[in-house]
Amino acid sequence: MSSACSLLNLVRRDIRVMKPYVSARSLSPLAEGDILLDANEMPYAPLVGTKGYNCYADQQPVELIEAVASFFKVDPVRLLVSRGADEAIDLLVRLFCQPGKDSILISPPAFPMYARAAELNGTRVISVPLEIDFTLDVDSVCAAAAEDTKLVFVTTPHNPVGISVPEEDIIKLCEHFKGRAAIVVDEAYIDFSPHSSAAHLIDSHDNVVVLRTLSKSMGLAGVRCGGVIMHQDLIKEALKVLAVYPVPVPVLETVLEALSPASCKRMREKRARLLVNKKWFVERIENLDVVEKVFPSDANFILVRFKDVVSIESLARKNGFVLRDQNNVPSLEGCIRISIGTRSHMEALATLFEKGELPERMKGRKGECLRRTKETGIDVKVNLDRVEPISVSTGIGFFDHMLDQIATHAGISLKIEAQGDTHIDLHHSVEDTAIALGQALAQALGDKRGIERYGFTLPMDESLAQIALDLGGRGMFVFKGSFAAAQVGELPTILVEHFFRSLAENLQATIHLSIEGADTHHQVEACFKAFGRALRMAVEQNKKDMCVSTKRLL
Repeated sequence: MSSACSLLNLVRRDIRVMKPYVSARSLSPLAEGDILLDANEMPYAPLVGTKGYNCYADQQPVELIEAVASFFKVDPVRLLVSRGADEAIDLLVRLFCQPGKDSILISPPAFPMYARAAELNGTRVISVPLEIDFTLDVDSVCAAAAEDTKLVFVTTPHNPVGISVPEEDIIKLCEHFKGRAAIVVDEAYIDFSPHSSAAHLIDSHDNVVVLRTLSKSMGLAGVRCGGVIMHQDLIKEALKVLAVYPVPVPVLETVLEALSPASCKRMREKRARLLVNKKWFVERIENLDVVEKVFPSDANFILVRFKDVVSIESLARKNGFVLRDQNNVPSLEGCIRISIGTRSHMEALATLFEKGELPERMKGRKGECLRRTKETGIDVKVNLDRVEPISVSTGIGFFDHMLDQIATHAGISLKIEAQGDTHIDLHHSVEDTAIALGQALAQALGDKRGIERYGFTLPMDESLAQIALDLGGRGMFVFKGSFAAAQVGELPTILVEHFFRSLAENLQATIHLSIEGADTHHQVEACFKAFGRALRMAVEQNKKDMCVSTKRLL
Protein backbone atom coordinates (compact mmCIF):
# COMPACT_ATOMS: atom_id res chain seq x y z
CA MET A 1 0.00 0.00 0.00
CA SER A 2 1.15 3.55 -0.69
CA SER A 3 2.08 5.68 2.31
CA ALA A 4 -0.01 8.68 1.29
CA CYS A 5 -3.00 9.18 -0.99
CA SER A 6 -2.80 11.67 -3.85
CA LEU A 7 -6.39 12.75 -3.14
CA LEU A 8 -5.77 13.92 0.42
CA ASN A 9 -5.25 17.49 -0.71
CA LEU A 10 -8.65 17.38 -2.46
CA VAL A 11 -10.50 16.71 0.79
CA ARG A 12 -12.16 19.90 1.99
CA ARG A 13 -9.65 21.86 4.04
CA ASP A 14 -12.12 22.50 6.86
CA ILE A 15 -12.56 18.74 7.23
CA ARG A 16 -8.83 18.05 7.09
CA VAL A 17 -8.17 20.40 10.00
CA MET A 18 -11.22 19.20 11.91
CA LYS A 19 -10.58 16.97 14.90
CA PRO A 20 -12.55 13.69 14.92
CA TYR A 21 -15.51 13.52 17.29
CA VAL A 22 -14.63 11.52 20.37
CA SER A 23 -17.57 9.44 21.54
CA ALA A 24 -17.84 8.20 25.10
CA ARG A 25 -17.33 4.63 24.02
CA SER A 26 -14.18 5.33 21.97
CA LEU A 27 -12.16 6.68 24.88
CA SER A 28 -11.07 3.29 26.18
CA PRO A 29 -11.40 -0.36 25.14
CA LEU A 30 -14.13 -2.33 26.84
CA ALA A 31 -13.64 -5.53 28.79
CA GLU A 32 -16.18 -8.25 29.42
CA GLY A 33 -18.34 -7.35 32.39
CA ASP A 34 -17.64 -3.62 32.35
CA ILE A 35 -20.42 -1.52 33.84
CA LEU A 36 -21.27 1.13 31.24
CA LEU A 37 -22.13 4.46 32.83
CA ASP A 38 -20.38 6.70 30.32
CA ALA A 39 -22.90 7.40 27.52
CA ASN A 40 -26.18 8.19 29.33
CA GLU A 41 -27.75 4.96 28.10
CA MET A 42 -30.71 3.23 29.72
CA PRO A 43 -29.48 0.26 31.80
CA TYR A 44 -32.60 -1.77 30.94
CA ALA A 45 -33.33 -3.64 27.70
CA PRO A 46 -36.37 -2.25 25.80
CA LEU A 47 -37.60 -5.72 24.84
CA VAL A 48 -37.41 -8.93 26.79
CA GLY A 49 -34.89 -11.28 25.22
CA THR A 50 -32.84 -8.60 23.45
CA LYS A 51 -29.23 -7.78 24.22
CA GLY A 52 -27.33 -4.61 23.43
CA TYR A 53 -30.27 -2.61 22.09
CA ASN A 54 -29.99 -0.14 24.98
CA CYS A 55 -26.34 0.66 24.16
CA TYR A 56 -24.68 2.43 21.24
CA ALA A 57 -22.73 0.32 18.77
CA ASP A 58 -19.29 1.56 17.73
CA GLN A 59 -19.13 3.97 14.82
CA GLN A 60 -17.56 1.15 12.79
CA PRO A 61 -17.97 -2.13 14.69
CA VAL A 62 -14.87 -4.27 14.13
CA GLU A 63 -16.80 -7.50 13.60
CA LEU A 64 -19.03 -5.81 11.02
CA ILE A 65 -16.12 -4.26 9.13
CA GLU A 66 -14.34 -7.61 9.00
CA ALA A 67 -17.42 -9.49 7.81
CA VAL A 68 -18.37 -6.96 5.12
CA ALA A 69 -14.75 -6.58 3.97
CA SER A 70 -14.48 -10.34 3.66
CA PHE A 71 -17.64 -10.44 1.53
CA PHE A 72 -16.37 -7.59 -0.67
CA LYS A 73 -12.89 -9.20 -0.76
CA VAL A 74 -11.10 -6.03 0.33
CA ASP A 75 -8.71 -4.98 3.10
CA PRO A 76 -10.77 -3.92 6.15
CA VAL A 77 -8.71 -0.72 6.54
CA ARG A 78 -10.07 0.42 3.17
CA LEU A 79 -13.74 -0.03 4.06
CA LEU A 80 -16.23 2.34 5.64
CA VAL A 81 -19.65 0.83 6.35
CA SER A 82 -22.63 3.11 5.69
CA ARG A 83 -26.41 2.95 5.75
CA GLY A 84 -26.65 1.75 2.17
CA ALA A 85 -24.78 3.25 -0.77
CA ASP A 86 -27.01 6.36 -0.63
CA GLU A 87 -25.35 7.56 2.57
CA ALA A 88 -21.92 6.85 1.09
CA ILE A 89 -22.74 9.03 -1.96
CA ASP A 90 -23.77 11.91 0.26
CA LEU A 91 -20.70 11.40 2.45
CA LEU A 92 -18.33 11.61 -0.55
CA VAL A 93 -19.90 14.84 -1.79
CA ARG A 94 -19.60 16.42 1.65
CA LEU A 95 -16.04 15.13 2.06
CA PHE A 96 -14.66 16.49 -1.22
CA CYS A 97 -16.92 19.29 -2.45
CA GLN A 98 -16.93 22.79 -1.03
CA PRO A 99 -20.52 24.11 -1.23
CA GLY A 100 -20.94 26.79 -3.88
CA LYS A 101 -17.47 26.14 -5.31
CA ASP A 102 -16.90 22.59 -6.54
CA SER A 103 -18.62 20.25 -9.00
CA ILE A 104 -19.26 16.59 -9.72
CA LEU A 105 -19.60 14.89 -13.10
CA ILE A 106 -22.25 12.33 -14.00
CA SER A 107 -23.27 10.55 -17.21
CA PRO A 108 -27.06 10.47 -17.55
CA PRO A 109 -29.27 8.62 -17.57
CA ALA A 110 -27.84 8.09 -14.10
CA PHE A 111 -28.85 7.10 -10.59
CA PRO A 112 -30.69 10.23 -9.33
CA MET A 113 -28.95 10.19 -5.93
CA TYR A 114 -25.70 11.51 -7.43
CA ALA A 115 -27.29 14.78 -8.50
CA ARG A 116 -29.57 14.90 -5.45
CA ALA A 117 -26.63 14.64 -3.03
CA ALA A 118 -24.76 17.34 -4.95
CA GLU A 119 -27.73 19.71 -5.02
CA LEU A 120 -28.38 19.26 -1.30
CA ASN A 121 -24.76 20.16 -0.63
CA GLY A 122 -24.65 23.19 -2.93
CA THR A 123 -22.46 21.46 -5.51
CA ARG A 124 -22.70 22.01 -9.27
CA VAL A 125 -23.48 19.01 -11.51
CA ILE A 126 -21.79 18.56 -14.91
CA SER A 127 -23.60 16.12 -17.20
CA VAL A 128 -22.01 14.15 -20.03
CA PRO A 129 -24.72 11.88 -21.48
CA LEU A 130 -23.96 8.29 -22.40
CA GLU A 131 -23.55 7.46 -26.07
CA ILE A 132 -26.60 6.44 -28.11
CA ASP A 133 -25.78 2.79 -27.33
CA PHE A 134 -25.48 3.73 -23.63
CA THR A 135 -21.72 3.22 -23.47
CA LEU A 136 -19.56 5.70 -21.56
CA ASP A 137 -17.87 8.39 -23.68
CA VAL A 138 -14.56 8.55 -21.80
CA ASP A 139 -13.02 11.25 -24.01
CA SER A 140 -16.04 13.52 -23.58
CA VAL A 141 -15.97 13.00 -19.82
CA CYS A 142 -12.31 14.01 -19.69
CA ALA A 143 -12.96 17.06 -21.86
CA ALA A 144 -16.05 18.26 -19.98
CA ALA A 145 -14.67 18.15 -16.45
CA ALA A 146 -13.88 21.49 -14.88
CA GLU A 147 -10.94 22.48 -12.70
CA ASP A 148 -13.25 22.29 -9.70
CA THR A 149 -14.61 18.79 -10.52
CA LYS A 150 -13.84 16.62 -7.51
CA LEU A 151 -15.93 13.50 -8.18
CA VAL A 152 -16.56 11.61 -11.44
CA PHE A 153 -19.32 9.01 -11.05
CA VAL A 154 -19.19 5.80 -13.09
CA THR A 155 -21.92 3.17 -12.64
CA THR A 156 -21.13 -0.42 -13.58
CA PRO A 157 -23.32 -2.30 -14.23
CA HIS A 158 -25.27 0.78 -15.19
CA ASN A 159 -28.60 1.60 -13.63
CA PRO A 160 -31.11 1.77 -15.31
CA VAL A 161 -29.52 0.30 -18.46
CA GLY A 162 -27.54 -2.68 -17.12
CA ILE A 163 -24.43 -2.33 -19.31
CA SER A 164 -20.98 -2.70 -17.70
CA VAL A 165 -18.12 -0.23 -18.14
CA PRO A 166 -14.88 -1.93 -19.30
CA GLU A 167 -12.09 -1.81 -16.72
CA GLU A 168 -9.76 -0.19 -19.27
CA ASP A 169 -12.13 2.81 -19.42
CA ILE A 170 -12.02 3.14 -15.64
CA ILE A 171 -8.22 3.00 -15.72
CA LYS A 172 -8.13 5.67 -18.42
CA LEU A 173 -10.26 7.96 -16.25
CA CYS A 174 -8.09 7.27 -13.21
CA GLU A 175 -4.95 8.22 -15.08
CA HIS A 176 -6.45 11.35 -16.62
CA PHE A 177 -7.80 12.61 -13.27
CA LYS A 178 -4.89 11.50 -11.07
CA GLY A 179 -4.51 13.98 -8.23
CA ARG A 180 -7.44 16.00 -9.60
CA ALA A 181 -10.59 14.01 -8.91
CA ALA A 182 -11.86 10.77 -7.44
CA ILE A 183 -13.31 8.22 -9.87
CA VAL A 184 -16.33 6.90 -7.96
CA VAL A 185 -17.25 3.48 -9.31
CA ASP A 186 -20.77 2.51 -8.22
CA GLU A 187 -20.94 -1.30 -8.14
CA ALA A 188 -24.37 -1.85 -6.59
CA TYR A 189 -25.07 -4.64 -9.10
CA ILE A 190 -21.57 -6.09 -9.54
CA ASP A 191 -22.46 -9.42 -7.91
CA PHE A 192 -24.82 -10.17 -10.80
CA SER A 193 -22.11 -9.36 -13.33
CA PRO A 194 -19.39 -11.63 -14.79
CA HIS A 195 -16.88 -8.80 -14.23
CA SER A 196 -14.58 -8.19 -11.26
CA SER A 197 -14.80 -5.28 -8.86
CA ALA A 198 -12.63 -2.23 -9.51
CA ALA A 199 -11.54 -2.24 -5.85
CA HIS A 200 -8.24 -3.96 -6.73
CA LEU A 201 -7.29 -0.88 -8.78
CA ILE A 202 -6.74 1.11 -5.57
CA ASP A 203 -3.29 -0.52 -5.31
CA SER A 204 -2.20 1.17 -8.55
CA HIS A 205 -4.65 4.09 -8.79
CA ASP A 206 -5.35 5.65 -5.41
CA ASN A 207 -8.06 7.92 -6.80
CA VAL A 208 -10.42 4.95 -7.26
CA VAL A 209 -13.37 4.97 -4.87
CA VAL A 210 -15.81 2.05 -5.00
CA LEU A 211 -19.41 2.03 -3.77
CA ARG A 212 -20.91 -1.31 -2.72
CA THR A 213 -24.16 -2.40 -1.11
CA LEU A 214 -25.71 -5.50 0.41
CA SER A 215 -29.17 -4.38 -0.68
CA LYS A 216 -29.26 -6.09 -4.06
CA SER A 217 -27.33 -9.35 -4.23
CA MET A 218 -27.78 -10.25 -0.55
CA GLY A 219 -31.44 -9.26 -0.36
CA LEU A 220 -30.86 -6.77 2.48
CA ALA A 221 -32.49 -3.66 1.00
CA GLY A 222 -34.62 -3.19 4.10
CA VAL A 223 -31.63 -3.49 6.43
CA ARG A 224 -29.69 -0.58 4.87
CA CYS A 225 -26.06 -1.61 4.86
CA GLY A 226 -23.47 -0.76 2.25
CA GLY A 227 -20.06 0.79 2.14
CA VAL A 228 -17.37 2.79 0.41
CA ILE A 229 -13.98 1.28 -0.43
CA MET A 230 -11.06 3.67 -0.85
CA HIS A 231 -7.51 4.44 0.24
CA GLN A 232 -7.12 4.16 4.02
CA ASP A 233 -6.03 7.82 4.30
CA LEU A 234 -9.41 8.85 2.89
CA ILE A 235 -11.23 6.52 5.29
CA LYS A 236 -9.75 8.42 8.23
CA GLU A 237 -11.04 11.72 6.87
CA ALA A 238 -14.44 10.28 5.96
CA LEU A 239 -15.01 9.09 9.52
CA LYS A 240 -15.07 12.76 10.56
CA VAL A 241 -18.08 13.27 8.29
CA LEU A 242 -19.90 10.05 9.12
CA ALA A 243 -22.52 10.07 11.88
CA VAL A 244 -21.10 9.12 15.27
CA TYR A 245 -23.37 6.08 15.72
CA PRO A 246 -24.55 5.10 12.22
CA VAL A 247 -24.92 1.34 12.78
CA PRO A 248 -28.06 0.20 14.66
CA VAL A 249 -27.50 -2.94 16.72
CA PRO A 250 -30.30 -4.88 14.91
CA VAL A 251 -28.59 -4.05 11.60
CA LEU A 252 -25.25 -5.25 12.98
CA GLU A 253 -26.78 -8.53 14.13
CA THR A 254 -28.71 -9.11 10.91
CA VAL A 255 -25.76 -8.42 8.62
CA LEU A 256 -23.43 -10.69 10.59
CA GLU A 257 -25.97 -13.49 10.33
CA ALA A 258 -26.63 -12.80 6.64
CA LEU A 259 -22.90 -12.95 5.84
CA SER A 260 -22.42 -16.33 7.49
CA PRO A 261 -21.01 -19.00 5.15
CA ALA A 262 -24.33 -20.83 4.99
CA SER A 263 -26.29 -17.69 4.15
CA CYS A 264 -23.75 -16.54 1.55
CA LYS A 265 -23.92 -19.96 -0.12
CA ARG A 266 -27.71 -19.80 -0.17
CA MET A 267 -27.75 -16.34 -1.73
CA ARG A 268 -25.15 -17.33 -4.37
CA GLU A 269 -27.53 -20.08 -5.40
CA LYS A 270 -30.42 -17.59 -5.46
CA ARG A 271 -28.42 -15.20 -7.66
CA ALA A 272 -27.57 -18.00 -10.04
CA ARG A 273 -31.24 -18.95 -10.25
CA LEU A 274 -32.22 -15.33 -10.84
CA LEU A 275 -29.75 -15.04 -13.74
CA VAL A 276 -31.28 -18.17 -15.27
CA ASN A 277 -34.69 -16.52 -14.92
CA LYS A 278 -33.36 -13.39 -16.61
CA LYS A 279 -31.98 -15.35 -19.57
CA TRP A 280 -35.25 -17.24 -19.93
CA PHE A 281 -37.33 -14.06 -19.72
CA VAL A 282 -35.24 -12.18 -22.30
CA GLU A 283 -35.48 -15.08 -24.77
CA ARG A 284 -39.22 -15.28 -24.18
CA ILE A 285 -40.04 -11.59 -24.80
CA GLU A 286 -37.36 -10.22 -27.15
CA ASN A 287 -39.26 -11.21 -30.32
CA LEU A 288 -42.75 -10.29 -29.15
CA ASP A 289 -44.71 -7.85 -31.29
CA VAL A 290 -45.00 -5.34 -28.45
CA VAL A 291 -41.23 -5.21 -27.85
CA GLU A 292 -38.95 -2.91 -29.82
CA LYS A 293 -35.67 -3.78 -28.07
CA VAL A 294 -34.29 -5.56 -25.01
CA PHE A 295 -30.99 -4.01 -23.96
CA PRO A 296 -28.15 -6.26 -22.74
CA SER A 297 -27.79 -6.31 -18.96
CA ASP A 298 -25.24 -7.52 -16.42
CA ALA A 299 -27.58 -6.70 -13.52
CA ASN A 300 -30.68 -8.18 -11.88
CA PHE A 301 -32.92 -6.16 -14.18
CA ILE A 302 -33.40 -5.49 -17.87
CA LEU A 303 -34.31 -2.35 -19.79
CA VAL A 304 -36.95 -2.88 -22.46
CA ARG A 305 -38.14 -0.41 -25.10
CA PHE A 306 -41.77 -1.03 -26.03
CA LYS A 307 -43.65 0.12 -29.11
CA ASP A 308 -46.50 1.44 -26.95
CA VAL A 309 -45.03 1.94 -23.50
CA VAL A 310 -48.09 3.69 -22.06
CA SER A 311 -50.35 0.75 -22.88
CA ILE A 312 -47.85 -1.76 -21.54
CA GLU A 313 -47.40 0.14 -18.28
CA SER A 314 -51.18 0.36 -17.84
CA LEU A 315 -51.64 -3.34 -18.65
CA ALA A 316 -48.95 -4.38 -16.17
CA ARG A 317 -50.31 -2.22 -13.36
CA LYS A 318 -53.87 -3.39 -13.98
CA ASN A 319 -52.69 -6.97 -13.51
CA GLY A 320 -50.75 -6.32 -10.33
CA PHE A 321 -47.22 -5.80 -11.71
CA VAL A 322 -45.26 -2.76 -10.56
CA LEU A 323 -42.55 -1.89 -13.10
CA ARG A 324 -40.23 1.13 -13.32
CA ASP A 325 -41.41 3.45 -16.07
CA GLN A 326 -38.45 5.29 -17.66
CA ASN A 327 -40.42 6.88 -20.47
CA ASN A 328 -39.94 10.43 -19.17
CA VAL A 329 -36.16 10.09 -18.80
CA PRO A 330 -34.24 11.70 -21.69
CA SER A 331 -32.84 9.00 -24.06
CA LEU A 332 -35.03 6.34 -22.42
CA GLU A 333 -38.26 7.21 -24.20
CA GLY A 334 -40.47 4.15 -24.53
CA CYS A 335 -38.47 2.22 -21.94
CA ILE A 336 -39.42 0.29 -18.82
CA ARG A 337 -36.95 -1.19 -16.35
CA ILE A 338 -38.01 -4.63 -15.17
CA SER A 339 -36.49 -6.25 -12.09
CA ILE A 340 -36.11 -10.01 -12.41
CA GLY A 341 -38.27 -11.98 -9.98
CA THR A 342 -39.07 -15.63 -9.48
CA ARG A 343 -39.72 -17.90 -12.45
CA SER A 344 -43.45 -17.79 -11.80
CA HIS A 345 -43.35 -13.98 -11.71
CA MET A 346 -41.50 -13.81 -15.02
CA GLU A 347 -43.66 -16.47 -16.68
CA ALA A 348 -46.76 -14.50 -15.75
CA LEU A 349 -45.33 -11.20 -17.00
CA ALA A 350 -44.11 -12.72 -20.27
CA THR A 351 -47.55 -14.25 -20.82
CA LEU A 352 -49.16 -10.88 -20.14
CA PHE A 353 -46.92 -9.16 -22.72
CA GLU A 354 -47.60 -11.89 -25.25
CA LYS A 355 -51.35 -12.40 -24.86
CA GLY A 356 -52.48 -9.11 -23.33
CA GLU A 357 -54.10 -10.93 -20.42
CA LEU A 358 -53.29 -13.53 -17.79
CA PRO A 359 -54.82 -17.00 -17.62
CA GLU A 360 -56.93 -17.41 -14.50
CA ARG A 361 -54.29 -19.59 -12.85
CA MET A 362 -51.67 -16.86 -13.22
CA LYS A 363 -53.70 -14.02 -11.73
CA GLY A 364 -53.11 -15.15 -8.22
CA ARG A 365 -55.69 -17.55 -6.89
CA LYS A 366 -57.74 -15.25 -4.72
CA GLY A 367 -60.80 -15.84 -2.63
CA GLU A 368 -62.81 -13.83 -0.19
CA CYS A 369 -65.82 -14.31 2.03
CA LEU A 370 -67.80 -11.68 3.85
CA ARG A 371 -70.04 -13.42 6.37
CA ARG A 372 -72.58 -11.60 8.54
CA THR A 373 -74.84 -13.21 11.11
CA LYS A 374 -76.58 -11.99 14.23
CA GLU A 375 -73.64 -13.19 16.30
CA THR A 376 -70.60 -12.36 14.10
CA GLY A 377 -69.16 -10.37 11.24
CA ILE A 378 -66.29 -12.09 9.43
CA ASP A 379 -64.20 -10.74 6.52
CA VAL A 380 -61.67 -13.17 5.01
CA LYS A 381 -59.37 -12.63 2.03
CA VAL A 382 -56.84 -15.21 0.80
CA ASN A 383 -54.32 -15.33 -2.01
CA LEU A 384 -52.74 -18.73 -2.56
CA ASP A 385 -49.92 -17.28 -4.67
CA ARG A 386 -48.72 -14.51 -2.35
CA VAL A 387 -46.98 -14.90 1.00
CA GLU A 388 -48.07 -11.55 2.38
CA PRO A 389 -49.74 -9.64 3.82
CA ILE A 390 -50.85 -11.76 6.77
CA SER A 391 -53.19 -9.96 9.12
CA VAL A 392 -55.51 -11.69 11.59
CA SER A 393 -57.78 -10.07 14.15
CA THR A 394 -60.62 -12.06 15.70
CA GLY A 395 -60.52 -10.70 19.23
CA ILE A 396 -59.28 -14.08 20.45
CA GLY A 397 -55.52 -13.78 20.93
CA PHE A 398 -54.54 -17.45 20.87
CA PHE A 399 -56.88 -18.16 17.96
CA ASP A 400 -55.27 -15.28 16.02
CA HIS A 401 -51.89 -16.87 16.66
CA MET A 402 -53.13 -20.21 15.31
CA LEU A 403 -54.61 -18.68 12.16
CA ASP A 404 -51.34 -16.87 11.59
CA GLN A 405 -49.64 -20.28 11.81
CA ILE A 406 -51.86 -21.63 9.03
CA ALA A 407 -51.02 -18.75 6.69
CA THR A 408 -47.30 -18.74 7.48
CA HIS A 409 -46.86 -22.47 7.06
CA ALA A 410 -49.11 -22.65 4.02
CA GLY A 411 -47.13 -19.84 2.40
CA ILE A 412 -50.26 -17.86 1.55
CA SER A 413 -51.57 -14.34 2.09
CA LEU A 414 -54.39 -14.23 4.61
CA LYS A 415 -56.40 -11.32 5.97
CA ILE A 416 -59.07 -12.02 8.57
CA GLU A 417 -61.07 -9.46 10.48
CA ALA A 418 -63.75 -10.74 12.80
CA GLN A 419 -66.08 -9.29 15.36
CA GLY A 420 -68.31 -11.53 17.40
CA ASP A 421 -70.18 -12.03 20.62
CA THR A 422 -67.05 -13.18 22.45
CA HIS A 423 -68.41 -11.60 25.64
CA ILE A 424 -70.95 -14.42 25.65
CA ASP A 425 -68.95 -17.32 24.17
CA LEU A 426 -66.12 -17.95 21.69
CA HIS A 427 -68.01 -20.66 19.81
CA HIS A 428 -69.69 -18.44 17.21
CA SER A 429 -66.52 -16.53 16.31
CA VAL A 430 -64.40 -19.66 15.92
CA GLU A 431 -67.07 -21.52 13.94
CA ASP A 432 -67.92 -18.63 11.61
CA THR A 433 -64.25 -17.88 10.99
CA ALA A 434 -63.76 -21.50 9.95
CA ILE A 435 -66.78 -21.32 7.65
CA ALA A 436 -65.60 -18.08 6.02
CA LEU A 437 -62.03 -19.29 5.68
CA GLY A 438 -63.18 -22.56 4.11
CA GLN A 439 -65.37 -20.74 1.60
CA ALA A 440 -62.62 -18.23 0.73
CA LEU A 441 -60.11 -21.04 0.18
CA ALA A 442 -62.60 -22.94 -1.96
CA GLN A 443 -63.19 -19.83 -4.08
CA ALA A 444 -59.43 -19.31 -4.49
CA LEU A 445 -58.98 -22.91 -5.65
CA GLY A 446 -61.61 -22.49 -8.38
CA ASP A 447 -61.87 -25.63 -10.48
CA LYS A 448 -58.71 -26.94 -8.73
CA ARG A 449 -57.13 -27.81 -12.03
CA GLY A 450 -53.39 -28.19 -11.75
CA ILE A 451 -53.19 -28.56 -7.97
CA GLU A 452 -51.35 -31.41 -6.25
CA ARG A 453 -54.54 -32.11 -4.24
CA TYR A 454 -53.01 -34.00 -1.28
CA GLY A 455 -50.94 -32.96 1.72
CA PHE A 456 -49.71 -34.50 4.98
CA THR A 457 -47.75 -34.17 9.07
CA LEU A 458 -45.86 -32.17 11.71
CA PRO A 459 -44.19 -32.69 15.10
CA MET A 460 -43.81 -29.96 17.73
CA ASP A 461 -41.61 -30.88 20.68
CA GLU A 462 -43.38 -33.69 22.56
CA SER A 463 -46.56 -33.32 20.49
CA LEU A 464 -47.27 -34.93 17.13
CA ALA A 465 -50.04 -33.84 14.79
CA GLN A 466 -50.70 -36.10 11.83
CA ILE A 467 -52.94 -34.75 9.13
CA ALA A 468 -54.14 -36.13 5.83
CA LEU A 469 -55.72 -33.57 3.51
CA ASP A 470 -57.58 -34.14 0.25
CA LEU A 471 -59.00 -31.19 -1.67
CA GLY A 472 -61.12 -33.58 -3.67
CA GLY A 473 -64.49 -31.89 -3.23
CA ARG A 474 -65.96 -33.94 -0.38
CA GLY A 475 -66.31 -32.33 3.03
CA MET A 476 -65.34 -34.79 5.74
CA PHE A 477 -63.49 -34.45 9.05
CA VAL A 478 -62.17 -37.23 11.24
CA PHE A 479 -60.44 -36.44 14.54
CA LYS A 480 -58.50 -38.82 16.78
CA GLY A 481 -56.89 -37.92 20.08
CA SER A 482 -57.55 -35.59 22.97
CA PHE A 483 -56.08 -32.46 24.43
CA ALA A 484 -54.31 -32.44 27.79
CA ALA A 485 -56.30 -29.46 29.08
CA ALA A 486 -59.72 -27.98 28.44
CA GLN A 487 -58.40 -24.55 27.53
CA VAL A 488 -55.28 -22.86 26.15
CA GLY A 489 -55.13 -19.12 26.52
CA GLU A 490 -58.75 -18.04 26.30
CA LEU A 491 -59.55 -20.71 23.67
CA PRO A 492 -61.49 -23.79 24.77
CA THR A 493 -59.79 -26.79 23.13
CA ILE A 494 -63.15 -28.33 22.24
CA LEU A 495 -63.42 -25.55 19.63
CA VAL A 496 -60.27 -26.76 17.83
CA GLU A 497 -62.04 -29.89 16.61
CA HIS A 498 -65.10 -27.79 15.78
CA PHE A 499 -62.98 -25.32 13.80
CA PHE A 500 -61.48 -28.00 11.57
CA ARG A 501 -64.86 -29.71 11.09
CA SER A 502 -66.45 -26.45 9.91
CA LEU A 503 -63.40 -25.71 7.76
CA ALA A 504 -63.53 -29.13 6.07
CA GLU A 505 -67.22 -28.81 5.32
CA ASN A 506 -66.91 -25.36 3.76
CA LEU A 507 -63.65 -26.04 1.94
CA GLN A 508 -65.17 -29.28 0.65
CA ALA A 509 -62.05 -31.10 1.79
CA THR A 510 -61.40 -34.37 3.56
CA ILE A 511 -59.28 -33.81 6.67
CA HIS A 512 -58.08 -36.59 8.96
CA LEU A 513 -56.36 -35.16 12.03
CA SER A 514 -54.82 -37.03 14.94
CA ILE A 515 -52.93 -35.53 17.87
CA GLU A 516 -50.69 -36.86 20.63
CA GLY A 517 -48.80 -34.98 23.36
CA ALA A 518 -48.78 -33.63 26.89
CA ASP A 519 -48.60 -29.85 26.44
CA THR A 520 -51.92 -28.43 25.27
CA HIS A 521 -50.37 -25.34 23.69
CA HIS A 522 -48.01 -27.51 21.66
CA GLN A 523 -50.80 -29.90 20.71
CA VAL A 524 -53.09 -27.14 19.38
CA GLU A 525 -50.27 -25.27 17.64
CA ALA A 526 -49.08 -28.50 15.99
CA CYS A 527 -52.59 -29.04 14.59
CA PHE A 528 -52.74 -25.60 12.97
CA LYS A 529 -49.15 -25.74 11.70
CA ALA A 530 -49.71 -29.22 10.27
CA PHE A 531 -52.80 -28.04 8.43
CA GLY A 532 -50.85 -25.08 7.05
CA ARG A 533 -48.05 -27.32 5.77
CA ALA A 534 -50.54 -29.80 4.31
CA LEU A 535 -52.45 -26.98 2.61
CA ARG A 536 -49.19 -25.65 1.17
CA MET A 537 -48.49 -29.01 -0.45
CA ALA A 538 -52.02 -29.53 -1.67
CA VAL A 539 -52.52 -26.15 -3.36
CA GLU A 540 -49.13 -26.27 -5.11
CA GLN A 541 -49.64 -26.20 -8.87
CA ASN A 542 -48.19 -29.11 -10.81
CA LYS A 543 -46.21 -28.31 -13.95
CA LYS A 544 -48.47 -30.46 -16.13
CA ASP A 545 -51.55 -28.39 -15.29
CA MET A 546 -53.47 -31.62 -14.87
CA CYS A 547 -56.43 -32.55 -12.72
CA VAL A 548 -55.35 -35.18 -10.17
CA SER A 549 -58.44 -37.33 -10.57
CA THR A 550 -59.54 -40.01 -13.03
CA LYS A 551 -62.84 -38.14 -13.18
CA ARG A 552 -60.91 -35.10 -14.50
CA LEU A 553 -62.92 -33.04 -12.03
CA LEU A 554 -62.45 -32.14 -8.37
